[in-house]
Amino acid sequence: MPFSVRFIFFGGISACLAVALGAFGKHALMPILSHAAMETWRTGAYYQLVHGVGLILVGLVAERAPHPQRAMWAGWLLLVGSVIFSGSLYAIALTGVRILGVVTPVGGVCFLSGWLLLAWSVKPSRP
Repeated sequence: MPFSVRFIFFGGISACLAVALGAFGKHALMPILSHAAMETWRTGAYYQLVHGVGLILVGLVAERAPHPQRAMWAGWLLLVGSVIFSGSLYAIALTGVRILGVVTPVGGVCFLSGWLLLAWSVKPSRP
């Protein structure tokens, strides 16, 4: 399976999970979590959804990009970033252990790097 198709698959699964986790938070967790914890949960779901769509974009762009390897690495960075960033926020919201937040910026750096790498993947080479 080409990596572009894999990223469309991962993006669809990630976006689906984000919607499910957002709904789970709203309906099951809202009565038991504090307002701050609920906001943390929402942030995790939001960023997971946005970057799930980003993974789909990577899959669509990758085969047309002048530098498909860069697009592939962008996809991996967005995927890893989503797991680390959103995963750490979900864990903080559920456990209240704020020290887990030390890994959240690592996910953010993966996001930033992934988006920049995706932009760089479509930049034409100089003749």
